[in-house]
Amino acid sequence: MSETTHDATVAMSAPAAPDEGLTARELAAKHGLTVSGARPTLIEYVRQLWDRRHFILAFSRAKLTAQYSQAKLGQLWQVATPLLNAAVYFFIFGLLLEADRGLPREVYIPFLVTGVFVFTFTQSSVMAGVRAISGNLGLVRALHFPRASLPISFALQQLQQLLFSMIVLFAVAVGFGHYPDPSWLLIVPVLVLQFCFNTGLALIMARAGAKTPDLAQLMPFVMRTWMYASGVMFSIPIFLEGKPQWIANVLQWNPAAIYMDLMRFALIDEYDSTYMPDHVWAAAGGWAVLFAIGGFVYFWKAEERYGRG
Repeated sequence: MSETTHDATVAMSAPAAPDEGLTARELAAKHGLTVSGARPTLIEYVRQLWDRRHFILAFSRAKLTAQYSQAKLGQLWQVATPLLNAAVYFFIFGLLLEADRGLPREVYIPFLVTGVFVFTFTQSSVMAGVRAISGNLGLVRALHFPRASLPISFALQQLQQLLFSMIVLFAVAVGFGHYPDPSWLLIVPVLVLQFCFNTGLALIMARAGAKTPDLAQLMPFVMRTWMYASGVMFSIPIFLEGKPQWIANVLQWNPAAIYMDLMRFALIDEYDSTYMPDHVWAAAGGWAVLFAIGGFVYFWKAEERYGRG
């Protein structure tokens, strides 16, 4: 028998390889291989975020410190910026347009400063969230970590900035005769609820901004419109008196207005429940839960796509 014939006979009689006929997916599954960068389960994703809680906190602090590192006044701009905005709004809306109608001066100025500070918290969280992924592509592509760490960290940065600003807010309130009392304790749950809402909104905007970077150019116009519609510079029920009630209801029930009103209710003695919609605390909690959970799940569903393309 020739050598060629012998080799052919041996090849025909040899048993088939154990992996022969399997697709690439089946072969990977058989040997325990997984897709690189695949999205983890929701529970596993939460666990990964918890494991990186120290990174999230440290990253937010570093960003806060670096934000005004090139300015001579440094961190003072954290307080000066919203305070200057409040001064400009008071001149235009309080003096020129008389948007303080129905509110005495000792109430309107703390009312306005509170609105500016609280809305700035949401506005800054949204703007930072839009750029959370698209503005940190080098970090996203170089390291493996749950991408939700970035928008959460930016929302936490804005919370820390607001806490610094609260010192000035307290001083303004006291300066106009609104002294600390038990109602000031309500500030804590208000900030917690607003932080949850802001974080969820930042997560939503982070996913949208990762897919459409031009969204960062559009959002300042959206946020400005939202600010004017939320009663930052005027009391919605007073200013819209005589207008169709549904307009006032829509404006009052929007989350930015709700969190501002609750903060005003806590700080300003004369600002009572008559200025707010019914069941305002339930609404504040509902917005916070809806956006915190919904935003987190929405962001997680695109986890494997961030930084690609």
